[in-house]
Amino acid sequence: ANTPNFAPDHQSLATMASAMMMTCSMGVAPACRQQVAAMPCTLARSAPRSASLKVSSPTMPVRSLRISPGSAFTQRRPQRGCMQVKAASSDEEYSMQTLTTWLLKEESKGVIDGEMATVLSSIATACKQIANLVNRSGISNLTGLAGAANIQGEDQKKLDVVSNTVFCNALRASGRTGTIASEEEDLPVAVEETFSGNYVVVFDPLDGSSNIDAGISTGSIFGIYDPNDECKIEDMDDPEQMMKNCVLNVCQPGTSLLAAGYCLYSSSTLFVLTVGKGTWGFTYDQAVGEFVLSHPDIKIPDKDGQKIYSFNEGNYQGWSPELQQYMDSLKDADKWGGKPYSSRYIGSLVGDFHRTLLYGGIYGYPPDKKNKNGKLRLLYECAPMSMIMEQAGGKGSTGTSRVMEVEPTEVHQRVPLFVGSNTEVEYLESFVKK
Repeated sequence: ANTPNFAPDHQSLATMASAMMMTCSMGVAPACRQQVAAMPCTLARSAPRSASLKVSSPTMPVRSLRISPGSAFTQRRPQRGCMQVKAASSDEEYSMQTLTTWLLKEESKGVIDGEMATVLSSIATACKQIANLVNRSGISNLTGLAGAANIQGEDQKKLDVVSNTVFCNALRASGRTGTIASEEEDLPVAVEETFSGNYVVVFDPLDGSSNIDAGISTGSIFGIYDPNDECKIEDMDDPEQMMKNCVLNVCQPGTSLLAAGYCLYSSSTLFVLTVGKGTWGFTYDQAVGEFVLSHPDIKIPDKDGQKIYSFNEGNYQGWSPELQQYMDSLKDADKWGGKPYSSRYIGSLVGDFHRTLLYGGIYGYPPDKKNKNGKLRLLYECAPMSMIMEQAGGKGSTGTSRVMEVEPTEVHQRVPLFVGSNTEVEYLESFVKK
């Protein structure tokens, strides 16, 4: 093609065109187009009339290439040689920070140690597995009830049981977990496989599982406490005493949490985490099989946030008069410049919480006549979620006190929960504290 007087016959022309199309099909189309445009072509001069050639390549179907004298394809252009192909994008466009690299950076800064990083990585692996089970539940016979009830008397879904097993197996395999407490377990469990770390991990393996059959968002919640020497496998000779020690080991206030997080299974799978230095969100990238940093250092919108409340108003008649007054005030358009608050309620703590975290507003599950202390559990739901919200600049309250400061007396203790921006939670407290 660099020869000025080059005039190929039809066979040569077909061979060249086929080669060019094959090159374009190999993922270098931009470079190919620039190179073809710069070629000093005098192609098809031997054909006085327009010629139609069949051109194909191993990766492209047969195509008809029509070349006419005088067309752009046959015109001679000044010889310029090969053009320099500029990079389509910078290196930054393809850079990503995964959960693994983020944990390594936090370890290098002394925020966490290697043992904690291992536990968090194990939890992330469990979340990936549960996300896959949730996505395939409708075709894997994992919907419906398991035929049993948990310690709170709630019917267990099949995925409740499977997710609990996945979490427990992942934590045992890490070798850094001494005690685990789950919503699906009657009592805390001492882990025999541990050889280092001995962290206390509390979790709700599948929050909002009643939504599974309808394909609505669900999630997992966890909290990690500092280990202590009260719950030891060496005390197995006295199982009753060991269990009492394990319960004491688990029943710590939220202020003792070292890390907390949740995983949301929805249109995408998100892993939101705090280790006491802000709240960070990671989105699962199926192409690389990793959680990738997508929401760095999340801060809940406060006064500039959306006016949204997330309460189950079906229980309105069972609420206290003060709480009813609060709810009525949110619906008073005149009080809010002509536009009342909007109601958004999924019925899944993780889903409602995540929207509140990103958009602002308030989420609440208050006490009522039937549930004097609400329905949410302090250890593995309220305390971890309050820590996440506080690290994002928000607030977690029982309506009268800070959730993180409540001293648990039992593993499955329930407390009222109100979480959201500081402004919204303080406004609620101004009614409830009356």
